[in-house]
Amino acid sequence: MTQALSRVDRIPRLSRLGWLMGLYAENYLHLVRLFAPDHLHEGRYASSIGDGLDLYLDVIECHRYTVELRMTYGILDPLTGEPDPSAYVRLYRDAQQVETTHCYVGRRWQDVMGMYPPADELVSHRLRMNTFLGKWLEYLAERGHGVATLHRIRDAVAPGPASLPLEH
Repeated sequence: MTQALSRVDRIPRLSRLGWLMGLYAENYLHLVRLFAPDHLHEGRYASSIGDGLDLYLDVIECHRYTVELRMTYGILDPLTGEPDPSAYVRLYRDAQQVETTHCYVGRRWQDVMGMYPPADELVSHRLRMNTFLGKWLEYLAERGHGVATLHRIRDAVAPGPASLPLEH
């Protein structure tokens, strides 16, 4: 005799890894709609909406299947001198996903959790970072940032605290 499943039991459950992959796909859609970074060349870009708080988008490296980026404001942390907030992002063109690799210079997951963290701790950390990116991208879209407000900054030096903020 087979037992009928309740309505709740029939709903598929999403694993934490599945949820993370969903965030990667959602962040890809948000980022591509906002700034089309897969069509940008290496260099520094700024998005200005007239509120005095420009967003800087550094296209660090472009490869056939990936684009490495950093997003930040021209605000430096008074203790470290590093841009804050900032997010390092890897865009996967073929898989149509965006992954936040780390949120602060020198604070990769290895720096936060050690070299061999338990898998569930690593997934939790990545969920937090990529949820942060998703909320930040939504905020930027609501404020009016986008391709139309993005302009390249010529003669910009390599990304880093010494290059922020730049006059344009």
